[in-house]
Amino acid sequence: MTHVLKAAQIFDGWRLLPGGAVSLTKDGRIGAVYPEPRDLPADAVVVDLGAGILAPGLVDLQVNGGGAEMIGAQSDADQIARICAVQARLGATAILPTLITDTPEVTRQVIDAAITADARGCPGLAGLHLEGPHLDPARKGAHDGALIRPMTAEDQAMLCDAAQMLPALMLTVAPESVTLAQIAALAGAGVIVSLGHTGCSTEAARAAQAAGARCVTHLYNAMPPLQNRAPGLVGHALSSDICAGIIADGVHVAPEPLQIALAMKGPDRLFLVSDCMAVAGTDQPEFTLNGRRILRRNGRLELPDGTLAGADISLVQSLARLVGAGVDPARALAMATRIPADLIGASGRGRIVPGCVADLVVLDDAYQLQRVYLAGVAQ
Repeated sequence: MTHVLKAAQIFDGWRLLPGGAVSLTKDGRIGAVYPEPRDLPADAVVVDLGAGILAPGLVDLQVNGGGAEMIGAQSDADQIARICAVQARLGATAILPTLITDTPEVTRQVIDAAITADARGCPGLAGLHLEGPHLDPARKGAHDGALIRPMTAEDQAMLCDAAQMLPALMLTVAPESVTLAQIAALAGAGVIVSLGHTGCSTEAARAAQAAGARCVTHLYNAMPPLQNRAPGLVGHALSSDICAGIIADGVHVAPEPLQIALAMKGPDRLFLVSDCMAVAGTDQPEFTLNGRRILRRNGRLELPDGTLAGADISLVQSLARLVGAGVDPARALAMATRIPADLIGASGRGRIVPGCVADLVVLDDAYQLQRVYLAGVAQ
C-alpha cells in the first residue's frame, strides 16, 4: 500500500500548488508529489485533509525554550529533546535551540548536550544557535552585560570544533567583540556567523560579511536605527545580499519597517524567527532568565524595567501575522520553511520534494495549525 496525503493546496517550498497529493515512504520521507488525483497509484490509501494547506514543517533558527524550560545551565540532551518536542507540537519541526549569553562553562555544557542529543537522533534538532557572549555590551538587550566578552583563541577553537560535530552551528556576534580573522576562521570551519547585538558601522558590517558572516540576527532589534549618515547594520542588511532573520510578533518590529524589509530584501534573503522563550506552549505568566524575572503581559515578554526579553509567539503564529498583513502566502511560507532550512544547509527539510523528511504541517485558510506529521506519522 502507498500512504498518501491529499490537500486542497500544497506548498512545496516555493509555490502554493492547487490540489494534489503527497505519498509517504515507509521510512518517513516524501515519496512523490502528485499534481492530479488521477495520477495516484492503484494501491493508494488516501487521507483527505480537506480544505487545508499541506506544508513542510516549519524551521525556526532562534528558539530559546518552550514547555517551561530554557536553554541554559540546566540543559542536557534530554531537556533539548523535550524542547524540540514542544516546538514540534507548535509546528516548528526543525529548530536551533538557542543559548543566549552565558558563562564559558554553560556554553560548553550546552554544546555538549546538543552534540549528545544529535548523536541520539533527537527528532527536530537541526543544530544549535549561540546568541553571544561575544556582543556589544551597549546593545545587550536582555542579555546579562556582565557575561558579555570578546572572543578568545580558546573560544574560537571550541566553536570550530563544535561546528564539525553538529548538524549546524549558528553564532551571533558583534563585530566589536570579534576580529575579521576570527570570523573568517569560524566561517571556514562551517559556523554560520550572524551579526547582531551591535552598534557597528555599515563599513564594519560590510567587512564582516566579506570575511564570512552570512546573516543578521533579529533585524532592527538590538542595533541602532537606520540614519541618513550612519546607516549601521540595518542599512547594510537592507542594501546587501546578506540573509536576515526577523521577528514578526507586532511588538519587536512595527508594520512599516517590516514592509521596508520585505521590499528591500530579495525573496530568499529574509526569514522568520520566533525568538520564543520558556513560556512557549504554556500559560505561565512569567519565568526566570539568568536569575532575573521575565514577565509575560500584553503579548510581550519583558524584564521588570520593560526591556524586551524574547517574543511571546510561535513561528506558525508569525506566519499567520505575515499573511494577515498582506504578504504573499507563498513568500511567507518560504520564510518559515525553505529559506531558513537552506541557510543552515538542511536541504532535506523545508520543502516537499521526493526524499525529504516527511515532517509536515496542515494549516487552515487562516494559517492556524491543524495537524502535525513527524516522519509521516500524525501526532
